[in-house]
Amino acid sequence: MTRTHALLFLCVLPPLLLAGASAWRTLPDPPPYRDLNKNGKMDVYEDASQSVEKRVDDLLRQMTLEEKAGLLFINGARINDDGSLDDRPGQGPFAFAPQAARLILEHRMNHINVWAVPGKRALATWYNNIQKLAEEKTRLGIPVTVASDPRNAFSEALFAVAANDFSQWPEQLGFAAIGDEALMRQHGDMARQEYLAVGIREALHPMADLATEPRWPRVSGTFGEDAQLSSRLVKAYILGFQGTTLGPEGVACMTKHFTGGGPQKEGLDPHFEFQKGQVYPGNNFQYHLIPFEGAFAAHTAAIMPYYGVPKGQTKEDVAFAYNKEIITGLLREKYKYDGVVCTDWGLVTDAHMGPVVWPARAWGAEQLSEEERVLKIIDAGVDQFGGEQCTHHVVNLVMHGKLPMARVDVSARRLLRQKFVLGLFDNPYVDVEKAVQTVGKEEFKQAGAVAQRRSITLLKNDKVKGRKTLPLAIGKLKLYVRNVDRETAARYGTVVNRPEEADIAIIRLRTPWYAVKTDNPMAKLFHHGDLDFKGAEKDSILALLKHVPTVVDLYIDRPAVIPEINAAARALVANYGASDAALLDVLFGKARPEGKLPFELPSSMEAVRQQKEDLPHDSAKPLYPFGFGLQY
Repeated sequence: MTRTHALLFLCVLPPLLLAGASAWRTLPDPPPYRDLNKNGKMDVYEDASQSVEKRVDDLLRQMTLEEKAGLLFINGARINDDGSLDDRPGQGPFAFAPQAARLILEHRMNHINVWAVPGKRALATWYNNIQKLAEEKTRLGIPVTVASDPRNAFSEALFAVAANDFSQWPEQLGFAAIGDEALMRQHGDMARQEYLAVGIREALHPMADLATEPRWPRVSGTFGEDAQLSSRLVKAYILGFQGTTLGPEGVACMTKHFTGGGPQKEGLDPHFEFQKGQVYPGNNFQYHLIPFEGAFAAHTAAIMPYYGVPKGQTKEDVAFAYNKEIITGLLREKYKYDGVVCTDWGLVTDAHMGPVVWPARAWGAEQLSEEERVLKIIDAGVDQFGGEQCTHHVVNLVMHGKLPMARVDVSARRLLRQKFVLGLFDNPYVDVEKAVQTVGKEEFKQAGAVAQRRSITLLKNDKVKGRKTLPLAIGKLKLYVRNVDRETAARYGTVVNRPEEADIAIIRLRTPWYAVKTDNPMAKLFHHGDLDFKGAEKDSILALLKHVPTVVDLYIDRPAVIPEINAAARALVANYGASDAALLDVLFGKARPEGKLPFELPSSMEAVRQQKEDLPHDSAKPLYPFGFGLQY
């Protein structure tokens, strides 16, 4: 009951007692609203019957400079295993992240992204707790927008948060392998329902980047190398999350990374100082814009530029988010985009990770102070700073006349508009029990499992004595398995301990990667480097393939170079995030492989080195071309 409701109740109570029970039935209820600023009356921004623009206008008039500055930042927060807001020490890889309460109360922020979470109940409980904190302990009660990287991919790629309780689907590459826009939209809709249930209202995805440089560590998050296919799937993906019109039942998508992060020099990623620029030796900059045009057609709620410098594409060689020609000239003016633009994480301040300092990704603007970086990014046309909480810089810039308040209002308006459209001001809370029932619902899990199977791509299927190797016969073979769960495999045949005892071997491999030489612990987690197996690992694989007929399954988060393995394997399949059960169902014919390669598989590392980073389909004599895939 709000304060106004309570006063109204006390005023009408005496006459009600005199009039009798019938008066209770006839008295109209007062108009419901949430007294967010605690002034005892309904302000325009609290009135759900008012237009979004009127509500934004009213709230902006009431906001202080510090509150507007808080809107312009989003950073990650850690979550306690019980969903509480106690400021206990953090655990695990995200222990460095602050508690949400600090961001809300000390920095007046109301956008938070979540990384690792202990479970769906804890996430939903935490979400309600931060909304309650924002409503009760801040002056205007602005609700919190919670954002997340992908949570529904089966694999645990660096930027796809382990699914845990959520339904498990293939990565974006898997949807590209299937190429079904209706399935893509269905996935978006089901993931939307899971996100909505626990309070995640902004998806920091999809990736519209193109995998034209096969060594890039983030290939797994893309829809492959073909711009037209990517554009169609990006559009369907966003429509699944947002609907045709974003509203209270939708999840806002932040499409990334404008103008396309794929063409990285030698595949090195600009998260780190050893690679600051993207290159376009094929003069193919425009090609990388095509997937974003699909995002604009679906009215993506937000856009995220990448870290790198688009070398030679603009008058000033500075990173995308610092680049006014890119953000204002191209995105705002050419494409007429008026949604939120948010930087990637950590463009302003250095990150201190124990004894290691991770420099801010201020490529091309390293010489600027933190405050000057903030000003340059805003001047470029950006609205929000990802992975930052240095709100004081915006305050200081305005106070010293370097940044007009009117410019702050432009970005604050975009960010507030999104909150109102999502319905957060009217009801930001979730039903925890409903969240537990919705996330990982059997219908969603089954749909994800089917998609995993459909995405598997059959590349080779040799004949032996007139019969193709796959599908295998269930229950009739002795199986030797490597990197496959033995209990799962036992449902399909008799699992033996030694290759020489087996009728056939089934092994699962991953595209190789080799850590770069750096002190940065995060850089060592990125899958950089060559794409071919080497040394003892390669010898061990080939020895098995020569000793026993073998089916090789390859997880290709990047295009692997496997000519010798391909030659020696009896059958070869590729996956993009699939369980052992999904793989074995396909190998034994309970499901059919439908996938087509979303990129080429090169024939050698020399061919990879000769490719131009910005061109698709340009590997000389590929082992398997783009779009290749056999069927039973």
